[in-house]
Amino acid sequence: MSKNQVKGEQTSTAVNSLESQERLEAIKNLIFGENIQQIDSDFSSVKSLIEKRKEELEAFIEATSKELHTLIDNLSTDVNIRITDLEDNLNEKIDLLDHKKVDRNSLGTLLVSLGEKIMKD
Repeated sequence: MSKNQVKGEQTSTAVNSLESQERLEAIKNLIFGENIQQIDSDFSSVKSLIEKRKEELEAFIEATSKELHTLIDNLSTDVNIRITDLEDNLNEKIDLLDHKKVDRNSLGTLLVSLGEKIMKD
């Protein structure tokens, strides 16, 4: 295929596309006639309303996202504080148990000596 044939096909396609657009415009004018301006105006107002709502929703989403991040940070801080309190409480209980429990060797020695005393009496 030569370069001239390719150029000719491209030009032909562009002409066909332009003719198609002109035909569509003519059909649109026949169908809608005088109401086309009103329809275009209605579409423009609907489009601007949609854009306005989109911006409002994006702002609302952004505000909600910031609020959620703040709440998550606060919750994380509260959970960390509670975990620290629980760890401190657990450590206190462990220390208390260490003071209250008796060493097994000491207990065994005491029981042996008690048994010996009982046997003597």
